[in-house]
Amino acid sequence: MRIRQIKYGCLLAILVTISKIQAVAQLNGSFVISGKVTDDQGNPLERVSVLILDSKFGSMTDSTGVFKIVGNKPFPFTLQFSAIGFAPKEVTLRSINDKVSIQLFSQSMIANEVVVTASRQNERLLRSPVTIEKLDIRALKETPAPSFYDALGNLKGIQLTTSSLTFKIPNARGFNIPNNFRFMQMVDGVDMQAATLGVPLGNAIGPTELDIASVEVTPGAASALYGMNAINGMANLITKSPFQHQGLSLYQKTGVNHVGGTGRDAGILTESAIRFAKAFNQKFAFKVNFSYMRGTDWLSSSTTDQNPNDKNTANPAYPELNGENNAAYDAWNRYGDENNNAVTVSGVRYKGAPATFLVRRTGYWEKDLVNPIVENIKADAAFHYRVNPSLELAYGYRVGKMDGVFQRGNKIQLNDVIVQNHHLDIKGKNFQVKSYVSVENTGDSYNLKPLSDNLDLTNLSNNAWRDKFKLNLQESLNNGVDLATAMKLARQFADQGRVEAGTPEFEQLKNTIIGINNWDHKNAGIAGAPATGGAWLLQKSRMYHTDAQWDLSNKVKWFNVLVGGDVRIYEVIPDGNNFVDFSRPIEDRNKPVEVNGKVPDSSDFGSNVYYKKYGFFTQVTKSFFNDKLKIFASLRFDHNLEFKPKFNPRAAVVYSPKDEHNFRFAVQNGFRFPALFEALSFVNNGNVRRVGGLSYINEGLGYLDNSYTLASVNTFNAAVNKDVNSGMNSNDAALKNRDLLEVTALDPTQPERIVSFETGYKGVYLDGRIFVDLDFYHNTYTGFLGQVEVSVPNSGTVGSDAAVLDMLAANRSKQTRYRVFTNAKNTYRNYGSALAVTYRFYKKFSVSGNVSYNDIKTNKESDVFVTAFNTPKWSFNMALGNREVIKNLGFNIVWKWQSSFLWESPLANGTVPSFHTTDAQITYRIPALKATVKVGGANVFNKKYIQYAAGPTIGGLYYTTVVLDGLFSKNQQVAK
Repeated sequence: MRIRQIKYGCLLAILVTISKIQAVAQLNGSFVISGKVTDDQGNPLERVSVLILDSKFGSMTDSTGVFKIVGNKPFPFTLQFSAIGFAPKEVTLRSINDKVSIQLFSQSMIANEVVVTASRQNERLLRSPVTIEKLDIRALKETPAPSFYDALGNLKGIQLTTSSLTFKIPNARGFNIPNNFRFMQMVDGVDMQAATLGVPLGNAIGPTELDIASVEVTPGAASALYGMNAINGMANLITKSPFQHQGLSLYQKTGVNHVGGTGRDAGILTESAIRFAKAFNQKFAFKVNFSYMRGTDWLSSSTTDQNPNDKNTANPAYPELNGENNAAYDAWNRYGDENNNAVTVSGVRYKGAPATFLVRRTGYWEKDLVNPIVENIKADAAFHYRVNPSLELAYGYRVGKMDGVFQRGNKIQLNDVIVQNHHLDIKGKNFQVKSYVSVENTGDSYNLKPLSDNLDLTNLSNNAWRDKFKLNLQESLNNGVDLATAMKLARQFADQGRVEAGTPEFEQLKNTIIGINNWDHKNAGIAGAPATGGAWLLQKSRMYHTDAQWDLSNKVKWFNVLVGGDVRIYEVIPDGNNFVDFSRPIEDRNKPVEVNGKVPDSSDFGSNVYYKKYGFFTQVTKSFFNDKLKIFASLRFDHNLEFKPKFNPRAAVVYSPKDEHNFRFAVQNGFRFPALFEALSFVNNGNVRRVGGLSYINEGLGYLDNSYTLASVNTFNAAVNKDVNSGMNSNDAALKNRDLLEVTALDPTQPERIVSFETGYKGVYLDGRIFVDLDFYHNTYTGFLGQVEVSVPNSGTVGSDAAVLDMLAANRSKQTRYRVFTNAKNTYRNYGSALAVTYRFYKKFSVSGNVSYNDIKTNKESDVFVTAFNTPKWSFNMALGNREVIKNLGFNIVWKWQSSFLWESPLANGTVPSFHTTDAQITYRIPALKATVKVGGANVFNKKYIQYAAGPTIGGLYYTTVVLDGLFSKNQQVAK
């Protein structure tokens, strides 16, 4: 039963009058139907969709309300008229002489929205078997966010994390990280990830503002239908069809940010885009898009100390070194002052007794290492050909080049990263085959941690710096200088000769280090490189993917069946630093292959590395009781060749006692295979090697079975230092405290698993004016993937006296440290709920809001690493808007708030304060010029906030946007 269509004060009645219906005989038997669509005032209605059902023929009205359809379908047939915000209407034409006059009623935008992502088939959003959020074309145009992609952060249950002006990543339902391996992003069903980086680069190669049609976001596990990576959720960005949206469109946004208090002077943001699409009859259509964005990036400049003096990795025995006097200071946004750059200054005489101090090197601030200006250039083209009304071929190409900053284990300055994508799509009435290849090149990107390390190490090694520091410290203490001041003087003395930020010498050395693809200072000089370590992030990969699905519903009598499968191959090109050829001996993995005794200019580091998986799925649906009850059951088989095969089942029920009220329940299993970096990395970063968790990478290294956890090594050394300060010999103190060392005993990495339960309700009230969406979820994670830092002794196996002595801080050269991707030992359970309500009231006013709650159950025992839930318990959005408060003038205001929460990561830990922001915009349409002018701002009150520890400080961004849309598109032909 359809939602009743009753005219209320907010419901706009439109009278659709179709005139001048003609049939023009063609040699091939086709006809031309034309007409005009107007409202009840006689005003033309633009962009009303007019389709001939069960065919590919259709049209869209232009700015004068006129449409034209060329087709060859025999009478009778049905015309469907639809526009966003109105209930669709159908009318049957039995002959060319039929006259049509219908009346449509305004209703909830949600009530008849159709989505495809939740179950790989078209279905009404109200009856989706799982939670799904949708932003349609009107919502995207009316958002006060600076871009349609920023508008994702306004959706129920979605957390949008900003790493950079150009790089933003969505997440849902907990365990957020800036490089989010658990959230999948697609454009028209094509995975947008940059393989070796492991994540989609925001919208760097996605649709332009002119080409986006809608966004569908599924919070929660989607692995049962989509396989790897879709464990926390997925977003599908759907672009405009060149058949349906034709003509020339232009876009220009000019804005300003850094209006005080963000660490940089005010900067201009500019974004330009152009789109052109053209269709030729009902057979061929194409579109091209281009956009360019340039702006001053947000800056991470927090001085928060994450290693305060009360920790055993500092100097708790000396309270005079608290606060700004902390000699082991480790700032969120300073690099080179981390634990691997700590030196032990022992043998110092202080107040007549021996003293040992832990001191960190000085390092450099992020603001001196990153580029303030970022750019994003992207282009795409698509060509569509209809073989017949039910079979369409399409080829598309996308390319994007972007800059920005993102955080993995360290901060990465992305510079001229290029990702390309070719895809071929064959779509029939009951089947679809899609094949694509993605090519990634990280360009001139670099890692801030080895850059800062090597800026310091080029001047002095850690040991040489320590000796210099100790000499001056003892001299100052002998002269009666207090400890805190003596520490500062010793640091100034030890830092003499190092390059200072902002000087020409600093810039020259920085550029030299950035140009070297070898992060390890002590092993530098390969292939004639300068005798210093580098910071270049040189990663190249290709991803090959093919998937297919076939709807067998017309071949099966009792239920609907959808089957499909996919295969994916990652190809990594070894660079000798991040990824290597594991078939080569360990000692040769970082060395180029020699040809005729010479190192080739191409720096060939061996054979390419492959990472492969394939999968199949089937989905069965069945309706009962006049479509009031619908049951979904699916099963997916996935096999990554590095692991045992996995099965992912999903079952869901949707109960609709009335069309307005829909209850759902779903349970599903999901697996996430380790991303390329988690599985195959092999990179030395500040004397700590990041390594993948696959067993063959560990061969000959011992980090899985012959190591101690770094946390226990730190505890061990704190106890040893205490005993040494009491007069004990360091070796004796080490053997005395050996029980503090914890053997790691890691298993080879396995896929991460989730079991997710979800229940929810969607309903509409007051004849479509109120929409309610409520969901509850509970997730259970086993084998949760993360990183643990371990230390491997060089002189013996763990437990032996030699291995214990290797763990002394003074014997740092006798231990090899690894940061290993591995599985957590505990099971983790998180849960939450989200509620969204939309109310359309007086005339065209609407108010909406959503609230989300997410939490995690605490385990009694600690794990090998911190799992980092990284999600606020509470977040809230509220919006008030009217798309036409007076003729052609509309507005929208969005207020957002989230609670404070604990952020944990390998780079930085600490509390992220609560914050709230207000976004607002006004829009003025000029129909005669097909123009729209939007003036608005994000965070209009310029409240400074951060979204994660060590993340950028975000302030207000104010903009003006001008759009000219659909020029030269009169009487356009479209396909359904």
